[in-house]
Amino acid sequence: MTRSRSEKGSRSRSSGSFGMIMNCLCSGEQLSGPDDLIFSDSESLATRDHKSELSSRVAAVTNKSHTNILEAESSLRETGGLNYEEARALLGRCEYRKGNIELALHVFEGIDIAAVAPKIKVTLARAGEHRRRRSHSNDTPPMSINAVSLLLEAIFLKAKSLQSLGRLEEAARSCKVILDTVESSLPGGLPQSFGADCKLHDIVSQSVELLPELWKFADCQHEAILSYRRSLLSHWNLDTQTIAKIQKEFAVFLLYCGDEASPPNLRFQMDRFTPKSNLEEAILLLMILLRKFSLKRIEWDPSILDHLSFALSVSGNSRALATQFEELLPGFINREDRFYRLALCYYGAGEDSVALNLLRKLLGNGMDPTCFPALLMASKICGDNRSHAEEGVSFALRSLESVDGKCDKLKSTATCLLGISLSAHSKSAVADSERVTRQTKALEALKTAGQMTAMSDPIILYHLSLEYAEQRNLDAAVDCAKKMLNLEAGSNVKGWLLLTRILSAQRLFVDAETIIDGALDQTGKWDQGELLRTKAKLQLAEGQIKRAIETYTQLLALLQVQKKSLGYGKRSFKSTRRHFDRNLELEIWHDLAHVYINLSQWSDAEICLFKSKAIRTYSATRCHATGVLYEKKGLYKEAVKAFQEALTIDPSHIPSLVSNAVVLNRLGNSEVVVKSFLMNALSLDRMNHSAWYNLGLLYKSQGTLSSLSEAAECFEAAVFLEESAPVEPFR
Repeated sequence: MTRSRSEKGSRSRSSGSFGMIMNCLCSGEQLSGPDDLIFSDSESLATRDHKSELSSRVAAVTNKSHTNILEAESSLRETGGLNYEEARALLGRCEYRKGNIELALHVFEGIDIAAVAPKIKVTLARAGEHRRRRSHSNDTPPMSINAVSLLLEAIFLKAKSLQSLGRLEEAARSCKVILDTVESSLPGGLPQSFGADCKLHDIVSQSVELLPELWKFADCQHEAILSYRRSLLSHWNLDTQTIAKIQKEFAVFLLYCGDEASPPNLRFQMDRFTPKSNLEEAILLLMILLRKFSLKRIEWDPSILDHLSFALSVSGNSRALATQFEELLPGFINREDRFYRLALCYYGAGEDSVALNLLRKLLGNGMDPTCFPALLMASKICGDNRSHAEEGVSFALRSLESVDGKCDKLKSTATCLLGISLSAHSKSAVADSERVTRQTKALEALKTAGQMTAMSDPIILYHLSLEYAEQRNLDAAVDCAKKMLNLEAGSNVKGWLLLTRILSAQRLFVDAETIIDGALDQTGKWDQGELLRTKAKLQLAEGQIKRAIETYTQLLALLQVQKKSLGYGKRSFKSTRRHFDRNLELEIWHDLAHVYINLSQWSDAEICLFKSKAIRTYSATRCHATGVLYEKKGLYKEAVKAFQEALTIDPSHIPSLVSNAVVLNRLGNSEVVVKSFLMNALSLDRMNHSAWYNLGLLYKSQGTLSSLSEAAECFEAAVFLEESAPVEPFR
């Protein structure tokens, strides 16, 4: 009994001395900077008697020469009644505060963490149980909470010291010990009673933030991702701002780390959605942050919206991004910026009309009529649609006015868009003189844009080559296309296709096929679809029908393999790619149907058309091919029905307009009706040699001198256009 009381008294005196030393140290001078770790404790560590005496003793010990760490540690133990680990933790903290990082690390490494870890776990487990039940137990824990905090702080400072010395993996493993210890002791998380003013809570919070950063800078990406997930999914009793900070850092890391992680296990956290890729997980985190902004739980951070815009754009979810902008409360971004970003989203989602309407509102007198990016975008949208081409010219001229004298690069871009809009506007001209005037202005604008950039902009060169080709200046078109390919190092499939089509218009089919073979060698397998289709058409133009069918078969096999190869985790990309591939597959079946029709293999042609219908029920191209099949069989009435069905689906389908006119003329319909179809086709495409040829036949059948003269002109135009017609349209 006497021995027991003596041990209890000794323990009490030791605890009291330890507490006074802690108070003395905590009352010392504070360091400035993020590494200053002097935490305040809500509880008194011990009685404060003899404070000045102990303070002078601790100061005397810590001010000694550090050549003998054992002597300093022994002095602290004798002075304060501390055990070995506590004395080293105090001494190491003092050295860390003074900036003696290597010496502090040497002190911390003397602590036997494996020996004290079980005691820390038992102490934390009992403390957590007592605080949850708000009850008292007669079982005395092996350590006090203050001692636990001191030792965990020593482990944390050891990690910080290792970080300062560049030993990042060791620092991460040291920091991980803290979280493993706390999590195993308190599996339900830190009790709410461990509030933000508790020293232990501060240590755990900073460890939770530090661990992913250490793994990240140690280039251990898998461990970093697991640590981020652990920070967010485990119960650490973190405040809202800290959680938001970790969520943002994790989302940014997922977006740009370049390493695909395994999906998280969220079966117990979420019932409906589990992200299957880094991109989806990042989007989920960023959308959670946006919701917190809307609920005003955290402060507004515009970079979140930038990262989300990037993530959703990469994933092909521009429409979902537009929804986020629409749901964003007023005040986060200004009205003009919201309209412009929404227009970008809808344009990316393929809803050009919605984007154009938004830009019209933005560029109205009530908002920002001189917004240069919006003017450029509006001009681009209008230039891609001939019905809005005139408005596109207006937008391009306004953009030139707004940027006048500011930047040659921007001015060249605006001038290029002016040329594109003028070119599109020329196609809607009724009179030939008006069309030629617009084409001349378009070519001049594109040449001016090229001169501004010293012919070093591949986009400008592409459109300049395209304009030369459509105006049948094929030599100049080839030169521009070659310059563009050299600038892009052959990385753009569109450039290869344009050069091949220009060469085919020059009847250089062998050279064109050589270009295609070179492009196939430099292009990824999934991007070879259009190149292979063009190669097949070149082979058909050379009369190599068997080789062409083999190329089409190879292309169909490639598309089938591609369907099976797209991963589940890339659903948005998969959807976009599938849409493109389905359109390509549709056109392949139509091409094959025409091949078999020309070979009079009716059953094979019908099989191809059946395959096409399985992909898309309503297709003007398929209906036209069906009409051609009926026409070849001599079933002219059925052919007319098929052509009219095609025109019902797409009233501007030029092949159906021409074919319908031909069959109607053969059936003895009115010349006025036949001529109306041909003139409609020519109004849509003045370069269609088949329409000119059949119009010439119509004039020739009239037999008058004036009609024969007009027929000669039509035949002359048809011959010139047929001789310079590419195997595929230039655009």
